[in-house]
Amino acid sequence: MNENTAHARVRTRRGTEGWTFLVESVRNHRTVGSVAPSGKSLATLLANPLLERAPRGANVLEVGAGTGSVTRVLLPRIPRGSRLDIVENNAQFAAHLRELVRGYPHLREQQERVRVHNMGVEQLATDRRYDVIVSGLPFSNFAPRQVDDIMGRYFDLLRPGGTLTYFSYCGSRWVRALLASRPEARRQRDVKNLLNQYHHRYAIGCWTVWGNLPPATVWQLRRPLDAVHHSDVVTAQPPMAS
Repeated sequence: MNENTAHARVRTRRGTEGWTFLVESVRNHRTVGSVAPSGKSLATLLANPLLERAPRGANVLEVGAGTGSVTRVLLPRIPRGSRLDIVENNAQFAAHLRELVRGYPHLREQQERVRVHNMGVEQLATDRRYDVIVSGLPFSNFAPRQVDDIMGRYFDLLRPGGTLTYFSYCGSRWVRALLASRPEARRQRDVKNLLNQYHHRYAIGCWTVWGNLPPATVWQLRRPLDAVHHSDVVTAQPPMAS
C-alpha cells in the first residue's frame, strides 16, 4: 500500500466515523450528547494522566468512548504490561471500537490487554482497580441520581491516588437552561451542583479547550490516598453554588 492510499483510507474511515457519530447522536441524543467526536486537542488533554505514569504499567478505563477519538490517543500510550478496558453502552459505537482495536498494529501481540465492553459502567463487573479513568459521558443529559451513581462508581473503581478526567461543553448548559422547561432547568442545576461537590473535594486541575468544536472544559479529579466511600462524602454535603 503506498502512502497516498493509506492517507485516503484514513480520510475515508474518519468520514465514516463522523457520519456514524452524527446518526447515533440523533437517535440517542441523551446518551451521546454531541453531534461530532471530540477533537484531537481535547482527546489529548483527557488522556494526559497516562503520560504521568510512563513508563510504568497502568490499568486504564475509558467510559463513553464513542467512535474512539480518545481511544486513538490512549492506545499508543499504553505501556507494555498495561490494561485498557473500554466501556461503551451504544452497540454501534462498541462494534466500531472493536474494529479499531483489532486493526491497531502495535496490539497484535497483546490484544487480550484491551477489551471493549458493550454496557454501562454501572454494569461493569470487575475486581480491577484503575490508575486512570477517562470519561466521555454527557453528564448534562443525565438525571442527578444517575450522575451520582456513575461518579460513585468511578471513585470505587479508582485506586487511591488514581485520576479521573472528564469534560463538559462550554456554554451548552446556559443555552439549554434558557430554552428548557422549569423541571428540565432544575435537573440541569441539580447536576451542576452535584458535580461541583466532586470538584470541591477531588479536583486537581481544570482547563478549557477553546479549539474544540464546541469549546470544552476538562476536569481532572484524584481519589485521595485515604478516601472513604463516596456515599459518606458527597450525599452528606449541601449543593454548592457555582
